[in-house]
Amino acid sequence: MKRFLTIFFLCLIVITSFYFGLIKKETNHNDFLRIHIRANSNLEIDQNVKYRVKDAIVEYLTPLISNCNTKEDFLNILQKNLNNIECISNNILAQNSFDYFTTAFVNNEYFPVRTYDGFTLENGYYDALIINLGSGKGDNWWCVVYPPLCFTNSSNQYYKSRIVEIIKKYFGG
Repeated sequence: MKRFLTIFFLCLIVITSFYFGLIKKETNHNDFLRIHIRANSNLEIDQNVKYRVKDAIVEYLTPLISNCNTKEDFLNILQKNLNNIECISNNILAQNSFDYFTTAFVNNEYFPVRTYDGFTLENGYYDALIINLGSGKGDNWWCVVYPPLCFTNSSNQYYKSRIVEIIKKYFGG
């Protein structure tokens, strides 16, 4: 009887832990597509141009991805536009008198835990659009392209609907 009660209580603890989320739910890294714009260095001048490149890339990509509904749609758009992304970035670098260039590619890479506007992505391997400015050894700007947490349309309706979807999917809301 004592053994039965011990097993019963262990099972009850495990079930309760799952129910109340005490045992952490594994994040499916395949559900996300990230963007990382890596500065040439951590010098202030390199960090500043990184944000100019970011603004130009976000402006360029926003209308292209506004009708994407799946991660595969986003990946296709990004793959088709890698040369344009490099050209836009290189133009910003040239306008600001930099003599290094950009490389843009999509890759599956390891990333540490990151939080973006209160949304945390666990460490692990993620697909990402990588934009290296020069050596790409400096600090980076990053966000989540899919689901789109950093790309919005003029009314922000797309942004809000995706946030609600994420909350419902991952947090049971």
